Amino acid sequence: MLPLLLVTVVAVRHRSVLAEGFGHLATARWPWLLAAAGATGLTWVAAACTRQGAVVERLPGRRLLATQFAAGAANHLLPTGLGASAVNLRFMTVCGLSLARSSAALALYLLAEGVGRLALLGALLIAFPGALRLGTLSPGAATGPLLVTAGAVPVVAAGVLALLPRVRASVVSFLRTALGEARSVHARPARALMLWGGALAFPALQAAALVLVGRALELPVPPGHMAVAYLAATIAVALVPAPGGVGSVEAALVVALVAAGGPAAVATAVVLAFRLLTVWLPLLPGALTLAALVRTKVI
Repeated sequence: MLPLLLVTVVAVRHRSVLAEGFGHLATARWPWLLAAAGATGLTWVAAACTRQGAVVERLPGRRLLATQFAAGAANHLLPTGLGASAVNLRFMTVCGLSLARSSAALALYLLAEGVGRLALLGALLIAFPGALRLGTLSPGAATGPLLVTAGAVPVVAAGVLALLPRVRASVVSFLRTALGEARSVHARPARALMLWGGALAFPALQAAALVLVGRALELPVPPGHMAVAYLAATIAVALVPAPGGVGSVEAALVVALVAAGGPAAVATAVVLAFRLLTVWLPLLPGALTLAALVRTKVI
């Protein structure tokens, strides 16, 4: 609840900018918005490809695609992607995979998705070296606490593994299962292509949707810079425990687009329209799909 509370405070303090941003939405060009909606729809196809690529067994295609759509709604009930992970874990176990193998496939998916997002950001930074202005995006006062936290996490994890033999044994067993699954998947070129192709396509399509929304609202930022701003912002807020990134993603995207050279009001309108297309409009049909999948025991 804390990120949502902070975002509410910021929204109240900057309500004039928000109001101006909502006013800009009326000037949006609909063909670009429809193209952005199409790119958003393809993200569920990319997610389904990545999920299939993480397991050797063939999963039922239509149910897998419907599960990805439903997982988006579940993602707004639990923080840090736990909702989507729970839905997909249940789907794989219903399809006959053991809990250990389903968990290993889920871990492989998350690893591939993270690597794909970072690789795409790195490639774009090489292509557009001046797109990301780190000085304006990272507050100096927060750098120290962030570094301390980042350093403390592996130390605490190592201490837990050293002091708790049962936890250590469980982790070692899981890693063996995960490595075995990864070797099996990469022994099949078609599965490896689906895994890594989908992992790259998913953030690329998300970034493309933001670029198309930017074009719809005539945001004066180059498309490559908008894509870099999106990837940098989403990576930066990945550890914020807000359900579906609500609040944190919006704030980070506005800051990133303004740092890339966009006016605050237009950048706010772009982010509002982008999140409306990718999060809020699919939420109700996604929730209905989730309920239908539960009722029919697909998950």
